[in-house]
Amino acid sequence: MSQQTLTKGSILKSLIGFAVSVLLALFLQAMYGAADLIIVGRFAGTNEQSGVASGSQLFNMITMVITGLTMGVTVFVGSAIGSNQKEQAGKGIGAGIAIFAVAAIFITAVIVPFSDRFADALHAPKEAFFQTSSYVRICGIGTVFIVAYNVIGAIFRGIGDSKTPLFTVAIACVINIVGDLVLVAGFGMGAAGAAIATVAAQAVSVIVSLCVIRKRKLPFRFSVKDIRFESSCVKKILFVGISIALQELLVQFSFLFIQVLVNQMGVVQSAAVGVAEKVCAFLMLVASAYMQSISAFVAQNNGAGLRQRSKKHCIAEFQQPLWLVLSWGQ
Repeated sequence: MSQQTLTKGSILKSLIGFAVSVLLALFLQAMYGAADLIIVGRFAGTNEQSGVASGSQLFNMITMVITGLTMGVTVFVGSAIGSNQKEQAGKGIGAGIAIFAVAAIFITAVIVPFSDRFADALHAPKEAFFQTSSYVRICGIGTVFIVAYNVIGAIFRGIGDSKTPLFTVAIACVINIVGDLVLVAGFGMGAAGAAIATVAAQAVSVIVSLCVIRKRKLPFRFSVKDIRFESSCVKKILFVGISIALQELLVQFSFLFIQVLVNQMGVVQSAAVGVAEKVCAFLMLVASAYMQSISAFVAQNNGAGLRQRSKKHCIAEFQQPLWLVLSWGQ
């Protein structure tokens, strides 16, 4: 498996090399989210586009919260790799899988049966109510793949591998766009077709990631027996993850709140704001890539006892959630 050691060599060179792949992966992920709206708007109409705009904004919030939580896995694994505690890394991955398996089941159980209520809470325009509910329900069914993708990505980043997630998300991007064209443009399935294409793309990216892990092997021992709620691992993962997740929740809720307000103005306004918010997502990519990259960098160096190397790049630049990484384990 491709593994980058972030504890040696030029700080700037190693960090930029790692961050570029993360940025490209995030760009592609945002790209196929935008593709849903573009293709649905082009081939299905405003009502369907409004449904995708509202539903995808809800799931973007859920996804970003999950991503924030998985940062705890990145930090845990990175620290274990840096300190050469490979057995501990395996236990951390097992604890992370256990945590997020429960999270995936909970989210699915809440969203799928109550998709109509979520559409109502989003104040979906009446012309787009059914489309919004369908999009939410289908994406809810695929929550397990959304969660699994983010957990696997967090593991790769902790190891120091930012190229494999880029490869898998590139595949997902192509599948999503092709799926949109086939289901939306070809079969006229509208918002439901876009949701199916999104879930299918995430599923394939997870399968490809697992195949890569099986073929190349993790740089430490890991087995099914490690998948359990190891209290010490769970506490450390959640200590970092919850703070970052709360930050993401507040940011994404602000976008969702705007979408809810505009939904009450009509289907055209709803679709327009949905498109605009997808553009805003691209503007936030650099900050997200920096956060994910620097977390892996600091975790590995702190694990290796190289705290001065961590601080050389971090002083005066970290927000509070990332300062937790510096103090973690002390």
